[in-house]
Amino acid sequence: MPQSGQQSPDDQQSLPLNQASQLLTSFTQFLTICIHNILYYRSIYPTQTFLTSRAYNLPVHQSRHPKVCSWIRDAVDAVQAQLGLGAVERIAVVIYDGQARVMERWMFDVANFPAWKGVKETKGPRTDEEDELAEGTGNAESSTERKINWTDIDEQFRATIRKLAYAGEKMAPLPEGCTFTIAVELREEGEAPIGHPQPWIPTQSNLQTKSKERQTPGSDIGGAKTTPLRAVEAGPLFFECWVEEGKAKEQSSPRIQSK
Repeated sequence: MPQSGQQSPDDQQSLPLNQASQLLTSFTQFLTICIHNILYYRSIYPTQTFLTSRAYNLPVHQSRHPKVCSWIRDAVDAVQAQLGLGAVERIAVVIYDGQARVMERWMFDVANFPAWKGVKETKGPRTDEEDELAEGTGNAESSTERKINWTDIDEQFRATIRKLAYAGEKMAPLPEGCTFTIAVELREEGEAPIGHPQPWIPTQSNLQTKSKERQTPGSDIGGAKTTPLRAVEAGPLFFECWVEEGKAKEQSSPRIQSK
């Protein structure tokens, strides 16, 4: 997908760490909601296993299964750690059929997402005091800091979730027995997340991106059809979303022939 709105290193570092930490947390909360909604609208699990709640003043869906919720929470925490390091270029929610063929990839391009060294993980929603600080009204010193318009960011998140839900409802149904995973595509200069415990494993060769060592991307990168969802630009936050439908999905979809 085309990229725009490139941020310079100076722009990326101009936001105070307390605001940067809240921005990162807000994005990962948004990402969690997106993942649950993708599972719902693509019928990865039965609809009765989801509950309906509200986020960003929209009805959203969340799995009620404790193990599914725990797995998503752990995966998003691992993504957040890599985002804080500035190592991630794209995040993918990958859906496979029962034969481990790629059906869909729901993509979040965060190559222009700001990165700040020293950002610490935060939990929970923003408090009123943190919202006040983010708006630059907390004290005189904050008036010289870069302001975050949380209302604008939440509006962008809401519009993206609405577009994602619409796309998920309108797309051709998936075959029964599909599964999903979450993957990250690292920046060229990013270091592989290794250590113990190890939350990440390398993807299959068909989903490896082009790099200096690999001149040709994997066969499932890009898919057979790409549908743009939304480009989000709100203050220091910029990312793009789209969905790729895999070649295997196109080949397995039933075709209607005229008589």
